[in-house]
Amino acid sequence: MHIPKLTFLTLLLLLLLLHSTRGFNATAAKADVGVILDLQTPLGKMYKTCISMAIQDFYSKNTYKIMIVPHFRDSSTDIVSAASAAIDLLKNTQVMAIFGPQTSIQADFVIDIGDKAKVPIISPATSPSLSPRESPYFIRSSWCSASQGKAIAAIVKNFGWREVVLVYEDTTYGIGLLPFLNEDLLQSNALVSNMTSISPSAENDDILERLFELKMMQTRVFVVHMLPPVASRFFKMAQRAGMMDEGYAWITADALSSLLDSLDPETIEAMQGVVGVKAYSPRSSEVKNFTRRWRKRLRQDNPELERSELNAFGLWAYDSITALAESVERKGVDASPRFKKTARGTDLEAIGTSNSGPKLAPLLRNFTSKGLSGDFIIKNGELQASVFEIMNVVGNGANTVGFWRENQGISKRLKKGDDGDDDPKQILGAVVWPGQTSEVPRGWEVAAANARKLRIGVPTKCRASQLVNVSIDEETGKVNASGFCIDVFEEAMRSLPYPIQFEYIAFKNADQSTTYYNYESLLQQLSLKNFDAVVADITMTAKRSKQVDFTIPYIESGISTVVPIQESKESAWDFMEPLTPGLWFTIGALFVFTGFVVWVLEHRHNQEFRGPLHQQLGMIFWFAFSTLTFSQKEKVKSNLSRFVVIVWLFAVLVLTASYTANLTSLRTVKQLDATDFRDITMKGECVGFKEGSVVRAVLDSTIPDTSKLKVLTSFEEYHQALSLGSRKGGVAAVVDNLPSIKLFLHNYCHKYTMSGSVHGYYGFGFAFQKGSPLTSDVSREILEMKENGKMDRISRKWFGEGGCGSSNATAADSKRLTVNNFKGLFLITGLSSFSALAIFWFLFFYKNRLVWSSEASLKHKLVQLAQIFDRERDDE
Repeated sequence: MHIPKLTFLTLLLLLLLLHSTRGFNATAAKADVGVILDLQTPLGKMYKTCISMAIQDFYSKNTYKIMIVPHFRDSSTDIVSAASAAIDLLKNTQVMAIFGPQTSIQADFVIDIGDKAKVPIISPATSPSLSPRESPYFIRSSWCSASQGKAIAAIVKNFGWREVVLVYEDTTYGIGLLPFLNEDLLQSNALVSNMTSISPSAENDDILERLFELKMMQTRVFVVHMLPPVASRFFKMAQRAGMMDEGYAWITADALSSLLDSLDPETIEAMQGVVGVKAYSPRSSEVKNFTRRWRKRLRQDNPELERSELNAFGLWAYDSITALAESVERKGVDASPRFKKTARGTDLEAIGTSNSGPKLAPLLRNFTSKGLSGDFIIKNGELQASVFEIMNVVGNGANTVGFWRENQGISKRLKKGDDGDDDPKQILGAVVWPGQTSEVPRGWEVAAANARKLRIGVPTKCRASQLVNVSIDEETGKVNASGFCIDVFEEAMRSLPYPIQFEYIAFKNADQSTTYYNYESLLQQLSLKNFDAVVADITMTAKRSKQVDFTIPYIESGISTVVPIQESKESAWDFMEPLTPGLWFTIGALFVFTGFVVWVLEHRHNQEFRGPLHQQLGMIFWFAFSTLTFSQKEKVKSNLSRFVVIVWLFAVLVLTASYTANLTSLRTVKQLDATDFRDITMKGECVGFKEGSVVRAVLDSTIPDTSKLKVLTSFEEYHQALSLGSRKGGVAAVVDNLPSIKLFLHNYCHKYTMSGSVHGYYGFGFAFQKGSPLTSDVSREILEMKENGKMDRISRKWFGEGGCGSSNATAADSKRLTVNNFKGLFLITGLSSFSALAIFWFLFFYKNRLVWSSEASLKHKLVQLAQIFDRERDDE
C-alpha cells in the first residue's frame, strides 16, 4: 500500500530537480561580478535577495554559455569601506562589473575607481550630482531623484499653493535635488520661501529648535527630502512641535516615500496625513508571483527582519542584474588576463584596466527590455523615469491617491498609452491631511500668533483725497488712511475667512521737489521686501505686473479726454442747425407732395379744395404746413385722404419731437470739434496730463510733439488750465483715467465734460509681493464685493449718486439729424401717399373708361378727362 506513494514522491522530486536544473551548463564560463551593499540595512538585504533571485531565475529559464558569479561585499554604510571593497573586487577578483554601492555618497568615489579601471559601475544611487554623462562607466540602475521634481511641483500646483519650504538632509545626496526641485516649482508658479537643512548628526533638540523656526514662518507647506534614518527623527520632532496638526501640509520625496516600510510604527503614526511621491511599480501577475517568492526567500535568509516590503528599487535591481547577465552573454568573457596591467604604483594603479569593460559598458548604457519593473529602458547610462505614484500616509501604511506622468500630469487613475486624461480637471483621490481632516490646507497662515503685522504702503501724496487720503498723527506717529481705495481694501481684508493684522506705512518720494507722486518708486518697495502690499490708485499695466502681483481690478479704468463745455454762440439761424440742409429739403418736398395728394383726393367732392387756381395752390401749401401745429381746419371727406393724413400726422409728430430734442441739446452743450486728444494736438492745442501715471506713456507713443504736453498735478490745476485755454497758457483738454475723470467732473460738472473714445482698458488693483498667496484670496473677495453690492455702496459713499457729473461724463456728441435718420419714416409716408394716389387714379380711369376708349385724339381725351376731374361730383 505504501509503494505507490513512494513512487509518486520520487517522480515529483525528479521533476523538480529537472526543472531546477533546466538550462544548467556545467561547462559554462564564469563571469565574476562584484556587489557592494549595506548588508546590515533592510534595503541592503532587499537588494541582496533580489540580485540572487535574478541570477537564479535568468539561468533557470535560459540556455547560456556564460554564468555570472556574484561576490557580495558589505560597505557597512561607510564611504571608506565601500571604496576598499571596490578595490578588493577589482584587484583580487578581477570582476567584470560592480553593482552598487547603494548610496550616492559611497558611489561617488567608487564611480571614479570604475572610470579609471574601465569597469562598469551599476549603481542605484539617485543623486543628480552623479552624472552618467560625465562618467562613461557609470550606469544608474534607478530613476534619478531629479525626475520627481515635476511630480512634486504638480502636487503643489494642484492644490493652489504658492509658497513652499524645502527641508532636506544636509548631505551630498540631500543637496543634489534642490536646484532641480526649485526650478520645477518656479515653473509651476510656486515660490520656495525657505530652504532648511537637517544634519544627520543633529540631536533631537537641534531638530526641534529648527522646527520652531519654521513654525514662526507663515508658509505651511513643507517638502521633505531625507533618507529614513534622519526622516524618522525629524517627523517625531515635528509632531512634538505641533506641526502635524490641521493646517499643515507635508510632501515627501521618493527616497522616503518608497521606504516607508523600513520606518518604525511610531514614525508612521507621526507622519499621518503626509503626501508623498514614489516610483510606480506595476501590479502584474509576474510581480505578484515574484513578491511571494521574494518574501519567502527573505525570511529564510534574514529571519531577524520583522517587516520589509518589496519596492521599485528591488525590482530595478532584479532587472539590472538580468540586463547584466544578457549583456555578458552577448559580449562573452575574455581569456586571461582579464585586466591589462600597468606600471606598479599604488594599489589603485596596480589594478590596471579591464579588457572586457570597454565592450560591456556600451551594451549596459543603452539597454531596453520588458522587466518586472515595466519598461526597463537605460539610455545614455540613465534608467528612464516614467510614472510616479502619489501616496497618502493613513493608518499603518500608505494609500495610493493618484499618479503623475509627464505627458498626462496628475490623474486619479493611471491611463494606458500616452493619451492624456479626458477630464480637464485632473484631480487626486481623497486625501486625509494632518489633523485627520479632508479640508485642503490653505498653505499660508497669516494670523499666526507670532506673525508680524502686514506692512501696507500708502502714498503721502494723492491727487484726489476721495481715492486715498493719508495723514500722520504728530504725537503717536500713527498713519491714518481713508478714501475709496482704502475702504475697498479694508472691506476685502475683513471678508477673508481668516483674521489678518496690518498697519499702514506712509511712503514719501525720495525726490521731495516733485509735486506729483511717483508710483514706480512705491511699487519698487515691494520688490525690496519693505512692504507686503501697496494700496493706492495704481493703474495695472503689463510692465508693472512683472515687478509685483496685482489683484483683479476693483474699479475698471481707461484713458479718456476732458474738455470744457462751450456755450452755443447766438445766431439768427440757430433754429436751422438741428437738421442738415438735405433733410430740410426732403421735409419740404414731402410737405408739398402730401398737400398735392390730399388736394387730388379731395378736389372733386370737397368745396374747401375748390375755387380759383391761386386759391387751390394756396390750399395745397396751407394744408400740408398747417399740420406742423395740428391747426388745419379743413375737413377731409375721402377715406383715402384720411389714410394719408393719419400717416402724415404721425410723421410730423416724429419730426417735430426729434427737432425739438436736438435743438435743446445743441442750445445746452456744444463740444469742441476735435474730441480726441490726438486731434486736439494736431490742431496746435495743448493737452494736460498727470505725471507719474500710465497716461504719460500713452501720450508719448501717440503724440510726437512733446511741446504740446503739460504736466498737471491736481484737480485745481486741471480747472485753472482748462479755464485759461491753450492760447492763454493753459490747455484745451486734459487726459486722465476714468475714475479720476469721474471725480473731477463730480466737482466741476457744469464746466467740463468727457469727450472722445476710451483708450485701453486698464484698472485699479492692489499690489502685493511676487508670489504672495494673499493676491488670489483678496481677488476672490473683490469679486464677492462686486456681486453682493458692497462695492456699489462704497462707490456711492465717495463718488456720489452720479448727478450732473455722471451725466456729463457720459454725454455723447450731439449731431445734426440727417435724411438717414428718418429713411424708414419717409419710406412709410411716401408709400402711403403713392398707394392712395394710385387707387384714386385707378378708380377714376375705370369710371371714365369710355372717354379713354373713344377714337378721339390723345389731346382731346386728356382735355375731356381734365374737365371731368375738375367738375364737382353730383353723387356726394
